[in-house]
Amino acid sequence: MGDKKILFYDAKPYDWKVFDEVNKDYGFKIEYFNGHLNNSTASLSKGYNSVCAFVNDRVDRKNINTLKDCGVELIALRSAGYNNVDLKAAYQSIHVVRVPAYSPYAVAEHAVALMLSLNRKIHRAYYRIRDGNFSINGLLGFDMHQKTLGVIGLGKIGKCLINIAFGFGMKVVVYDKFEDENYAKEKAFQYVSLEELYKESDIISLHCPLNSETNHLINQESIREMKKGVMIINTGRGKLIKTEALIEGLKNGMVGSAGLDVYEEESEYFFEDFSDSMIEDDVLARLLTFPNVLITSHQGFFTKEALGNIAKTTLENIKEYFEGGFLKNEICYQCDQECRKKQKKRCFE
Repeated sequence: MGDKKILFYDAKPYDWKVFDEVNKDYGFKIEYFNGHLNNSTASLSKGYNSVCAFVNDRVDRKNINTLKDCGVELIALRSAGYNNVDLKAAYQSIHVVRVPAYSPYAVAEHAVALMLSLNRKIHRAYYRIRDGNFSINGLLGFDMHQKTLGVIGLGKIGKCLINIAFGFGMKVVVYDKFEDENYAKEKAFQYVSLEELYKESDIISLHCPLNSETNHLINQESIREMKKGVMIINTGRGKLIKTEALIEGLKNGMVGSAGLDVYEEESEYFFEDFSDSMIEDDVLARLLTFPNVLITSHQGFFTKEALGNIAKTTLENIKEYFEGGFLKNEICYQCDQECRKKQKKRCFE
């Protein structure tokens, strides 16, 4: 594989370190570029066999065409989500692979960290103590025990989350488009409708993919159906929540708190340092004013184990492509899922 060149977009120092280490077993020629894949940078891919993109890179029709014209054969996403990819434009033009699983524990544990921090006001207590204020007034929380956790989307992350929740002694209700009744019986939880989940849950955690059905799943109407004072956790995709509706819910008290590891317009800010700049996104700036909102910068995946798994799966995906094998992690417009056409090596060939 020493003759195959890969250009990494939106590459940070931690990407360089882990991919260089894992690449010792593959021998690709890797170049790292700190900027995003966009209309101005897509042409930098000329001379590369593959590009590796992340969640905030713009893999739209124009950029896909530019990549193709530059000789790129494969787009390797180092992420599970692919809502930033125009699959219709890529279909029968360029192959796209992803990392469907890297560490469900990482994201589930981060979701619980947000829950506990919001509940026990850890983020506020931290700054109080540093200022010499040892008062606990205003830091009242609640027992997680016997509270109801509503999980929307029961994939690998959702399953890890409910196992943690059971350790707290919580009641769990789940909404998923595809119900696994045997698993529900084994774990002793109930599948419910979205309406029932909104009504019953003290905490709602989002772990579903972003698509046309789930875009702005949390909106003014759904928030009105929720238990007053509900905690909302989103470690999935930013556009699962209509942010203006969330802000309104926070203002009128319908939403008691929110923990967000993602934001629907995050591509401008997340993973970058704006500590010496003004935040010009008025909606994001407004969210940051709420003491009962905790925002992290899409770091749910960010563990040593997850980064290692991402690097290994990404490079293995690229190796499979150039060896001409079946691409088990391919996504395409026709399937809109990992291609299972095992009679063919590649989805559209």
